[in-house]
Amino acid sequence: MRVVLQRTTAAEVTVSGNAVGKIKHGFVALVGVTHDDTEEDINYLVNKTVNLRVFEDENNKMNLSLKDVGGSILSVSQFTLYGDCKKGRRPNFMQAAKPDFAEEMYEKWNEKLRLEGIHVETGQFGAMMDVSLTNAGPVTILLDSTDK
Repeated sequence: MRVVLQRTTAAEVTVSGNAVGKIKHGFVALVGVTHDDTEEDINYLVNKTVNLRVFEDENNKMNLSLKDVGGSILSVSQFTLYGDCKKGRRPNFMQAAKPDFAEEMYEKWNEKLRLEGIHVETGQFGAMMDVSLTNAGPVTILLDSTDK
């Protein structure tokens, strides 16, 4: 499982011009699932996400977590995180999980974040979405459950 976190001060996802998710302070989380992901992968990434210290403290040092600052997450499914560009010019998405499994894992990811007390807004799984955000910093972090 891969998650790209972008620290934001404002973010919104729209489908067909209609806002389906919107947050202020927190993370935009782009979430990709591969075939052999498990709940252990989800648990690892949820723990990393909510406790990652990338928000500034009173001394402007990145020392606070999402939990510490009361931040939210705008969670967006993103199968293209498993795009393989090693050969040719068109990405190969064979490592991306099939939609049914990917959606199940994505929903579990969102639910586990909520169980941690995080307010989670989402995009619409499988839809063509437009995501807009103010990437504060900019701070962008790539998390991969194979790193555990």
